[in-house]
Amino acid sequence: MDLRSSPARVLLVAVVATLWAGAALGRLAYLQLICHSDYLARAQRQQQRIVEISPKRGAIYDRNLRELALSISVDSCFAVPAEIRNVAMASRLLARALHTSAEEMEAKLSSSRSFVWVARKLSPQQVARIQALNLRGIYFQKENQRFYPKRKLAAHVIGHVDVDEKGLAGVEYAADAQIRGKPGRMLILADARRRWYDRNEQAADAGASAVLTLDEKIQYIAEKELATAIRDTHALAGTIIVQDPNSGELLAVSNWPAFNPNAASSSSADSRMDRAIGALYEPGSTFKLITLSAALEEGITRPEEVIDCQGGAIYIANHRIRDHKPFGLLNVAQILAHSSDVGAIKVGLRLGALRLYEYIRAFGFGSPTGIDLPGENRGLVRRVENWSAISIGAISMGQEVGVTPLQLATAVSAIANGGMLYRPHVLRELRRGPQVLPPEQTAPRRVLSPPTAATLRRMMEGVILEGTGKLARLDGYTAAGKTGTAQKIDQATGRYSPTKVIASFVGFAPLNNPVLTVLVTLDSPVGPHHGGEVAAPVFKRVAEQVLAYLDVPRDLVLAPSRERASNREQPTPPSDVSDFDAAQVEMSPAVEVVAPAEPVKAVAEPAVATAEGAEVTVPSLAGKTVRSVTEECLHLGLHLVLIGTGVAVEQSPEAGATVRRGARITVRFARSAALVTTSGRGR
Repeated sequence: MDLRSSPARVLLVAVVATLWAGAALGRLAYLQLICHSDYLARAQRQQQRIVEISPKRGAIYDRNLRELALSISVDSCFAVPAEIRNVAMASRLLARALHTSAEEMEAKLSSSRSFVWVARKLSPQQVARIQALNLRGIYFQKENQRFYPKRKLAAHVIGHVDVDEKGLAGVEYAADAQIRGKPGRMLILADARRRWYDRNEQAADAGASAVLTLDEKIQYIAEKELATAIRDTHALAGTIIVQDPNSGELLAVSNWPAFNPNAASSSSADSRMDRAIGALYEPGSTFKLITLSAALEEGITRPEEVIDCQGGAIYIANHRIRDHKPFGLLNVAQILAHSSDVGAIKVGLRLGALRLYEYIRAFGFGSPTGIDLPGENRGLVRRVENWSAISIGAISMGQEVGVTPLQLATAVSAIANGGMLYRPHVLRELRRGPQVLPPEQTAPRRVLSPPTAATLRRMMEGVILEGTGKLARLDGYTAAGKTGTAQKIDQATGRYSPTKVIASFVGFAPLNNPVLTVLVTLDSPVGPHHGGEVAAPVFKRVAEQVLAYLDVPRDLVLAPSRERASNREQPTPPSDVSDFDAAQVEMSPAVEVVAPAEPVKAVAEPAVATAEGAEVTVPSLAGKTVRSVTEECLHLGLHLVLIGTGVAVEQSPEAGATVRRGARITVRFARSAALVTTSGRGR
């Protein structure tokens, strides 16, 4: 073919053009069809940035739907560094407004050109200071922030969250998947020079709300009385648990030291520890309840059986164990009432190691209770084949075994309710809009027969009426309980300390129809340190206030003279409230309670209280129920003395009087005002 001819040249150009076009089309097809997703992803990474916005967590309520935790809308500040002309100057101005380091702020602004968080979840004052700077490239975004309106109240149960609203402890962690909700998103769009030009927002979806078994008022009573006990005894730490023995519901869980979940990061790890479920201690004499319940259930003994306590000393495997007093002949009920170690050991020896171990495990010791909170300690119970020759004696009186306060309270609740061991829990239900989602509950299991539980309840009443727990005796209510004084370890010698102890009391009321179980533990009280001296009075104050708040009818009738005396006098400590002898057998301890290194110097009461020493006006309480009167007086910080049931008919001081916070106010109740007037004329 002659290329010099015109048709040939045209054909050649056409062929070349066709090949070129085919190659171009092939390349375009490759880029558009095969590489499309890859290049689109690259473009989006260069031009877009997705930032998660904190989800709106569901609220947390107490059992009466009082808010304990909620989410509020706050401003967070972010920057588009590409728009900032002078990064160094902007860093200095922002650092001054936020009280932070200028170098740290400059490093943050230099880390990206399209988006960087300057500070998240700012206070209104901080927002105002940043806005006043009027800096280019500085913007604000609404986020959700967790807020705890009652501050320290029930902090260990509720828990806290991090800056991204993820639960870190307590119910906030345990129910995080349900409470947290779905986070929102902010889409940042940038041009080729990484300059922000637009943003799109997707709102966060709210999570489910949680309703707890706690009662805010009962929780306040527990925290107030624990703070008072810590102040009076200078103890290093303490715990109070109030439980419904008929369901396992926890009505209050108070721990000291406490912390403010609104500023959890600034508190120590020790103060954030939930001692009720995480602190192990040797229970001491309170554990005699398990020893005697096993012996009674097995028919090995009976309350009337007399046992020789040998003048308060016994030898086991060449170890001498002494009682706190030289007891002689005591029946089994008196062994519990007076907390005889020798008597308990003799019963334990008759029971045998294997059967004692089986009952210890049946009551839940050595295993998690299954409470719906994180961080529970399973306790410490050695397998029976690992017991030494002296172990059965030590364990019978509460040594060589480690328990948590919750485990012991739950076991005593089983005695109170007739022998059924319930799983303790704090989550009552979840709510998502109109939908109510009750959590799954584990069926209770029987650990004692009803007759054995009834017998043990009567024996525990003797502890309060004539034994080591006399200071726990309630005005107007029957009660049962047990004192405990457990030795701690002397770090210098590695042996049991004669002075450092865990003082405790656990009991329930009323006796025949218990509505609450209360456990009190105080770690290393200074001065008087027996459980009957320092923990039993705390039980009394908590139980009396909670029973009155719950409108529980009194099951004891007090003489008028006794009522008047109880209104103006404090009980005189009885002569025998001890259940512990410092010269106990020296053996290897089971556990040691984690406690603060420094002694407690001051105790701050919950936020709902009126300021200490402030003057308050006595309100008019006539015609109000016990519950209403209790709530109003608690709010004002008045020490309430209740007489009778029904509605308020008489009060002292009178309405309108000015008194200081902490003053005593006596209120008398009757079924109707007419009845009171008639009976008054009769006198």
